[in-house]
Formats: sequence, C-alpha cells, structure tokens
Amino acid sequence: MTTSSQVTGKELPVRSISRRGRVRPQRDFAAMEQRRMRAVDLFEQGVIPAEIARQVGVSHQIVSDWRAAWRQSGREALRAAGRAGRRPKLSSEQLAEVEAALANGAEANGYTTDVWTLPRVAEVIERLSGVVYHPGHVWYIVRDQLGWTWQRPARRAVERNDAAIECWVKQRWPRLKKGHGARTR
Repeated sequence: MTTSSQVTGKELPVRSISRRGRVRPQRDFAAMEQRRMRAVDLFEQGVIPAEIARQVGVSHQIVSDWRAAWRQSGREALRAAGRAGRRPKLSSEQLAEVEAALANGAEANGYTTDVWTLPRVAEVIERLSGVVYHPGHVWYIVRDQLGWTWQRPARRAVERNDAAIECWVKQRWPRLKKGHGARTR
C-alpha cells in the first residue's frame, strides 16, 4: 500500500502525543487533495477502481466514494474543502498576546506569587481576549500551542538562612562527624 509520504515525496510532520498516548502524524491536506486529483485523472482515463486504489494508496471503497462524487459534480467535488475541525477560539494574534503576558510572570499580572496555575492562566486568557476556557483545557493550549512544559517550583523555606547553614556545615558538622559513635554493649 502506498502512503501519502510516498505519493508526495515528503515526510509528514509529526504532531504531539494524543490523549491516549499515541503519536499521530499531522494530516497533509495538500497531499490528500493531490491524491484525489490523481484519482480523477485516472477516472478520466478509464482505469478500473481497484487499480486506482492500488496506485493512489487508498481503499477500494474510498475510490468508489470519490468516483460517485466525481460523476455527480465533476473535479471540483473532490477539491479540498478547507480547514478540518472546529476553528480555534483564540486567533494567533491573541495567542501571542497571551504568551507575552505569561512570559512577564504571574506577579506582573497582579498575582501575589510568581507561580502560574491553570486557573490563573485561564483568567489571563479571559482578561486579554474575552475567551473563556475551562482550566482543564488551558493545559492543552499551554502545552500544544505555546510549547510550555509543566514546572514544579523549588521548595524553599521562607525562614531559610543561607549564612547560618553555611556556618553549620563548615564548623558544626565536622565536629559532629569526627566525634565518637554510639557505643553498644
């Protein structure tokens, strides 16, 4: 069976890992339309559907569906229909504006600590663009569209005294280490 990368002569870009943990290739709509137009050329030459399916790299049923559409409406029926799926709520300009605000940090956006949480990111998106997202969905935007990763902040005590710790490590710890161990009877 012929793959779309064999028909077009180029590799398909790989999309991120799906929710089920599988890596799916990104669909190449231009290559898909090119396959359909190749099939139309073969229809016009009188090639049988089984041979078209073999040459184009699709199933016989797909060729039958294409042939029915071609007979009814011609070549234009098999042209690309445009974007697949739902249009994103955020435009690329809005997404860039959100990313710039997130890069400034949480404190610059009016929060008391400099830690981004999903509800905070959702609030920033709503404030800047007027688009409301559930905090659970914000993770897919941050990861897949902005390329950000989950980071856990370093846990440091507020009362930490680095000078006292350094003094203890240099002076007290060597004395404790050289002392006699517990005696057993």
